[in-house]
Amino acid sequence: MLVVQKYGGSSVANAERIFNVAKRISETYDNGNDVVVILSAQGDTTDDLIAKAAEINPDASRREMDMLLSTGEQQSVALMAMALDKMGYKAVSLNAFQVGIETTPDYSVAKIAKISDVRIKKELAEKNIVLVTGFQGFNEYGNVTTLGRGGSDTSAVAIAAALKADLCEIYTDVDGVYTCDPRIVKGAKKMTEISFDEMSELASLGAKVLHTRSVEVAQKFGVNLVVRSSLTRAEGTIVKEVKEMESVPVRGIASDKEIAKVTVKTIKDTADKTYKLFSVLEKASVSVDMISQYPTTDGTYVIEFTIGQDDTSVAIKALKDAGYENAEAKKGLAKVSIVGAGMATHPGVACSMFEALSAKGIDIDLISTSEISISALVDEGQVNEALNALHDKFELDK
Repeated sequence: MLVVQKYGGSSVANAERIFNVAKRISETYDNGNDVVVILSAQGDTTDDLIAKAAEINPDASRREMDMLLSTGEQQSVALMAMALDKMGYKAVSLNAFQVGIETTPDYSVAKIAKISDVRIKKELAEKNIVLVTGFQGFNEYGNVTTLGRGGSDTSAVAIAAALKADLCEIYTDVDGVYTCDPRIVKGAKKMTEISFDEMSELASLGAKVLHTRSVEVAQKFGVNLVVRSSLTRAEGTIVKEVKEMESVPVRGIASDKEIAKVTVKTIKDTADKTYKLFSVLEKASVSVDMISQYPTTDGTYVIEFTIGQDDTSVAIKALKDAGYENAEAKKGLAKVSIVGAGMATHPGVACSMFEALSAKGIDIDLISTSEISISALVDEGQVNEALNALHDKFELDK
């Protein structure tokens, strides 16, 4: 079998953990498998590098930030190769350029365009354990790029797809995908399996176990994906196409904090009113999530939407500069979401959600829905109470 494994930063945070991971890698190799390993930067390395950059130049270009941040993963793969060598195993560390991971031109948020399998297959043929830097690639200009938050997950799944690997294992500091964050909800239950659609939705709505893009790539290319813990030997969660899960209305609950709601009033009722407003945000590179638009009694419109709290000042300035003088923001909000492929065939799911929140006195600011999810914007200070209330309401501990 060809097995691709990915280990996150906490899994390789220090020498002891590096040797623990090296032992797991060697066991997979000793079982007769070809092994390719994708690693993240150790522990807080990325945050430390960002802090170092800020000391020198708080407005450093994205190109130079990518050059800097990519060094974290290179440290990890080199150290892991050294650990495996000390244990008597042949291992080789490779960066994205050496492998041939080509990306789009965008710095800090690049997407993988193409992966060459030539170098990795050559190393595997020589019976090497192959260690590859996650989170990075190179663009058409030969410059280093990074893939953004959760990029190492995407690197691993994309490499597994390119190699047609038999299995892709994502190792984290949790032992699988839970119905909710077990640190907040005591009754949270680990799922043995979850559908690609549900996992992708949970990831996009705040669950931190897998990055959305990695799930999308796995689904598109049919990658066998498993989430496991590098710290225990517990069985993980299989992510795959599962049709029978439609019998369950809600499978999981997620939350996303540090959200701001922007309200813009007295907008004239023209056919292009919505486009004009959001084109301002697009030019300012501000991403928008939940959106609400409604008329008022004086014939004008109110448009409300949510953004990341860190983008608040940029968004308000851009809107005011564009003539939206009454644009205002409300910070300290969070989004709680329920996810389940079966909710479309189960009437009353939304009502049950709103009933559970109202019973705890939790006010809802905005609501958004998809085919398999319902999200409510609430006060950030009530998130934990909301998650527990929803988990109890839908009996996810059973």
